[in-house]
Amino acid sequence: MPDPRIKNEEQYRALLEKGYSKEKSARIANTPDAGVKGGKAKPYDEWTKAELYQQARRVGIAGRSYMSKKNLIYSLRNN
Repeated sequence: MPDPRIKNEEQYRALLEKGYSKEKSARIANTPDAGVKGGKAKPYDEWTKAELYQQARRVGIAGRSYMSKKNLIYSLRNN
């Protein structure tokens, strides 16, 4: 039975099969533009620390205010 809290059930299942956690799969599947191809953002290495901080804030990474640029990049890539 589909979970009514998941907006894109097909994508959610595919992410679980890839090995993503339930939380991360749900977060990705519930984004308004889930499934829309992106690829227009520059690599994290080219972002400023302020831009990385804002992205970490949007994603909900805890402890971001104490992180260096290198740690923010690591956390964003492995969240």
